[in-house]
Amino acid sequence: IQADGNVKAGALALDANVAQVAAEAGIAGLEFFSGIPGTIGGALRMNAGCYGSETKDVLVSCEALDRQGRLHTFTPDDLHMTYRHIELPDDYIFVSAIFRGQKDNPENVLARMAEIKSKREASQPIREKTGGSTFANPPAEDIAKAGLPEGTKVWQLIDMVGGRGLKIGGAVMSEKHCNFMINEGGATAADLEALGEEIRKRVDERFGITLRWEIKRIGEP
Repeated sequence: IQADGNVKAGALALDANVAQVAAEAGIAGLEFFSGIPGTIGGALRMNAGCYGSETKDVLVSCEALDRQGRLHTFTPDDLHMTYRHIELPDDYIFVSAIFRGQKDNPENVLARMAEIKSKREASQPIREKTGGSTFANPPAEDIAKAGLPEGTKVWQLIDMVGGRGLKIGGAVMSEKHCNFMINEGGATAADLEALGEEIRKRVDERFGITLRWEIKRIGEP
């Protein structure tokens, strides 16, 4: 991770470390990365975000390798980045990214990061074995079509279909934030996937909304 006006990070750099380096260099705008438990490669692949900011908002450019080992450079426009989605073949591998921010006093940036940490501690099961948010928030048109209030979030849908605390095997939907799946100990991939699919089934049956997995699954379901 390098900070020299912009911030350059390898794909394996932890999001939180990128936010920390930026803060110490007096670069604001990347604080939200401190609230994302993953790597820069994952943030690029999913256009990760939280608390009103997304990766695309601060991305200048990124580099990725194709299966033939050729290096490509992309801008956010090239990737057509939208909510938790980009347009890039699945077999491209991100290797680095350059982010922009604004100059600020390091103490101010660190204070905002501390506020994000406090919010996460209060609302998310970050001390548990979890992969983070399980499903993406549905598009506004799906919410409207279902006759639900504007701005209804996915966790509210899960709650309304009895998903909070729902358990299959060693996997359970968090009581603290029901869009988080938790491995209580010994959960298999099948347990986690079955629990997620049960939630999707219930939401679809009640509201006609098909939830989109935010967790990337490898292989066949």
